[in-house]
Amino acid sequence: MRIDPSNLNLKEKVVYINRVAKVVKGGRNFRFSALVVVGDEEGHVGVGMGKSIEIPEAIRKGIENAKKNLIRVPIVNDTVPHDIHGRFGTGHVFIMTAPEGTGIIAGGPVRAVLELAGLKDVRAKSLGSNNPRNMVNATINGLSELRTVEDVAKLRGKTVDEILG
Repeated sequence: MRIDPSNLNLKEKVVYINRVAKVVKGGRNFRFSALVVVGDEEGHVGVGMGKSIEIPEAIRKGIENAKKNLIRVPIVNDTVPHDIHGRFGTGHVFIMTAPEGTGIIAGGPVRAVLELAGLKDVRAKSLGSNNPRNMVNATINGLSELRTVEDVAKLRGKTVDEILG
């Protein structure tokens, strides 16, 4: 299901800017790629890449791309409904529930995604690749697989009380 970004108050955060060189006959051509995360801090977050000759243009393209890839994140009491393991490439991110007042305990790229998703109390551990692109995409993968009790009950055709026991 595609989320319409026009009615959301999105904030953006640049996670990583990479300078890429292409060697040609006359020397080197430099371009920039920007990894950008956008979110409304109310359960919607997206990630995008932009590439251009100039940094501001790369960031603008990254924001446009991120708005096309928004996901909805279920939030229960300012944390995630359950622990989850996100994977992308060789990047692995464990996202764990945390009691109220914990804050966001996570590394740089993962922290950006969790903050813009609107989570207040959450712990995360990054394993494998420390490449910002893999870490951000692994985080998005984990958040997209989260399910609330209501979602699971609806899928199974049961009530919430039957699921919880």
